[in-house]
Amino acid sequence: MSTEILNKVYEVISAEPHSAQSLLLFALMKTLDIPKGGHMYLLSKLKDMTAENRELAFGLMKMMAENKTQDDEWKDKIQMIESAIRNNA
Repeated sequence: MSTEILNKVYEVISAEPHSAQSLLLFALMKTLDIPKGGHMYLLSKLKDMTAENRELAFGLMKMMAENKTQDDEWKDKIQMIESAIRNNA
């Protein structure tokens, strides 16, 4: 399931890297990527997401709860997403 979630998030972000929906998902991922940062993300931002992206966000949060945000797969996908955002500036 983790691979599926990460792949879908990547697809959404790489399709439109500078859209509001992409940046909301990316901000959540970067927040969840900081293990001792308290995962400070304004939950009201979930209201701004489409229903599909909100489900992806819930999947990302579940991965954090399962301690999967420090796995190689997570780190690799973050790098791919950052590259997609940078290369489409």
